[in-house]
Amino acid sequence: MPRKILVVEDVENNRILIRDLLAYYGYTVVEAKNGSECVELAKEERPDLILMDLQMPVMDGFTAVKILKNDPGTRDIKIFGITSSAMKGDREKVMDAGFDGYISKPIDTRQLPRIVKMLLR
Repeated sequence: MPRKILVVEDVENNRILIRDLLAYYGYTVVEAKNGSECVELAKEERPDLILMDLQMPVMDGFTAVKILKNDPGTRDIKIFGITSSAMKGDREKVMDAGFDGYISKPIDTRQLPRIVKMLLR
């Protein structure tokens, strides 16, 4: 059974890259452009994993993860933040916000499929 991944990214080129890469490896990919769309789609689609940018217009990833982790219908979905910020303390900030982990940008196209496979075990 194909695993479903929700990719949440406001930059279209990044979203296309992640979508195409994951689709190549057989995953079903659903896309959202901001945290608000993510919350809506997570409830409708029930993905196995959410890969979410942290900084987006309309609703950022920190707000979206708080909503999803406080909702009994979505709290068990694994949510990984995608960030271009890799400063000291960022990991703690992301984990404290409720994410299950994070992936740094730029996306390593060789590593991402391995990471996703590991996360979905």
